[in-house]
Amino acid sequence: MSGTLNKVMLIGHLGDEVKMHYFEGGGSIGRFPIATNETYTNKSTGERVTNTDWHNIVVRNKAAEICEKYLSKGDKVYVEGRLKNRQWQGEDGNTRYTTEVHVQEFTFLTTKKESMANGPGQSEPAQNKTVESRTPPKEPSPLSQTEDDDLPF
Repeated sequence: MSGTLNKVMLIGHLGDEVKMHYFEGGGSIGRFPIATNETYTNKSTGERVTNTDWHNIVVRNKAAEICEKYLSKGDKVYVEGRLKNRQWQGEDGNTRYTTEVHVQEFTFLTTKKESMANGPGQSEPAQNKTVESRTPPKEPSPLSQTEDDDLPF
């Protein structure tokens, strides 16, 4: 394979509110952490173990403003983007490193408000609602409109 690929897809819960930074010229950037979980049963003890990984998410401009407006801590979200590594000098003079997911696509799955409204254990994914609302109603095919058809044959 001669090409390369840098693609990340995550489904997780926001660990904090979206933090916005605005720049001169109208640009903006939003940052927030997402938690993803891996759950398994320890074979030797039978105990259920959950490991949580934290991911630093970066969203730019209009997408950042949308995330700030509609997302809050605890909401479930799907993000798709690229991994980027960044380094800077800390206040103590040491070089610090971080890995971030720079978002290209995102979908809100469930909000904390929806989960509370449905009650515990009854949460319904918002993705289904989103897909239904984005899909235009199907137009009936011309063949199925026989009663409105003025054709003589």
